[in-house]
Amino acid sequence: MFSVRLYKYCYYIWWKTNLKVNFLLRLASTMSSRLSGDLEKEEEDEEEEEEEESLNPTQVKMSQIVMPCHSNHRQELSVGQLLKWMDSTACLSAERHAGSPCVTASMDDIHFEHTISVGQVVNIKAKVNRAFNTSMEVGIQVTCEDLFADRHWKVCHAYATFVTQRTSTGKKVILKPIVPQTQTEQVEYSVAAERRRVRMLHDDIIRDLLSLGSIQQAEKTKVESVELVLPPHANHQVNTFGGQIMAWMVNVATIAASRLCQAHPTLRTIDMFTFRGPSQVGDRLLLRAIVNNAFKNSMEVGVRAEAYQEEGPNRHINSAFMNFEVLDKNGKPCTLPRIRPEPVVYLSYNNVSALKMLAARNNWRLSSEKDKVRLYTLEEKSMLCVRVESEVDVPAHRAFGFLSELRNRTTWDTHYKECELIHRVDDEDFLYRVVTPSVRYGAVDPYVIALRSVSLPTYPPTEQFNRGEVLCAGFTILESTNNTSLV
Repeated sequence: MFSVRLYKYCYYIWWKTNLKVNFLLRLASTMSSRLSGDLEKEEEDEEEEEEEESLNPTQVKMSQIVMPCHSNHRQELSVGQLLKWMDSTACLSAERHAGSPCVTASMDDIHFEHTISVGQVVNIKAKVNRAFNTSMEVGIQVTCEDLFADRHWKVCHAYATFVTQRTSTGKKVILKPIVPQTQTEQVEYSVAAERRRVRMLHDDIIRDLLSLGSIQQAEKTKVESVELVLPPHANHQVNTFGGQIMAWMVNVATIAASRLCQAHPTLRTIDMFTFRGPSQVGDRLLLRAIVNNAFKNSMEVGVRAEAYQEEGPNRHINSAFMNFEVLDKNGKPCTLPRIRPEPVVYLSYNNVSALKMLAARNNWRLSSEKDKVRLYTLEEKSMLCVRVESEVDVPAHRAFGFLSELRNRTTWDTHYKECELIHRVDDEDFLYRVVTPSVRYGAVDPYVIALRSVSLPTYPPTEQFNRGEVLCAGFTILESTNNTSLV
């Protein structure tokens, strides 16, 4: 099942962003691992490290002993409480550098490597990696300490973005630049600029996806909860504390995950908190969560937070995606129940960019050529890509018309037996049912026809089957001369 969208001069949207986001987040993780190093090695080089740390005036440390009131049912520190402490520490570091009040703008992806038990000590270090005009990136390192065994281990690391509050006269506070003093600080300083660029791209993509609505695949897991923001929930600027909002979001996400697995889940990763607006004391915070999908050993939960007063519309405050696991007695992930998707249509936007980026690669290898038809191949890891080029005696705009209107394919393409329009999404998106005995999938090009993925039950409906994803398929058409085209 495909949706065909006709794009002219459409350049990098989802695929390129996802590729770079994943690459750079892995790069950030690698850099962070390099910077933190092995904790045992840190103990050996403690004096040398202390000398380096003393050069950074923005560094703030917090140590907290985990009490029963901070724990969950497993007597482990709740992630919500940990996020509060991380946000507080990072905020103090940001305000130390800015010399003025700051608020949380976002927190990047977090992977929790270990849990923390009651009685253990949480050590959090935060320092400003780089300051831009009115925002700054703060790096956060979280480790755990067992006081009785004299052991230390890494729990997680994160990167948070803070922005300065305007002055009483409404002027923006321009931040002074950070001057790296050590080699590790220089690395973080350089990578921070690239992470900032990726955050902006990531934010645009997520905003587009959220505007399409949730893919509510497990309706029974849906959770909706309202919290009244009271003075204890506010920071020193009378705004709702960012860490508190994140903790509430983790709470409803955990409930949604529990409804699917009927057990106590463990939060493993969080995909970027982004604050889209402020909340104040007196707001009602509406929190919604639902399981988007369940895999073999993990599940993704989408969470959305909105604020409203007694009168007025809801304001979107934050959204995030969280991944949970269920662990057995030996700490191994359990197999999760599968969910049956609801019949909600969702169109994937990555195919257009993926097709154009794939066609623009310069490492295609010519495998064969016959009758003006050239076959190219491209091998990447475990994937083989095939590209076929042929010159046709048809102008580009006519070739575009022939290929883009699938219902006309049956008149000239022997591989299309039937083509039925089953749903018109909008003026540019159409869902077709194509019956074919053999399907062959096919620089900035003038015309692009991309076959986009659709999350939709099979048509006609077939028990226990659902349409999968087509990674990249379609056509690019380049005008060679007035009357010929390269397809």
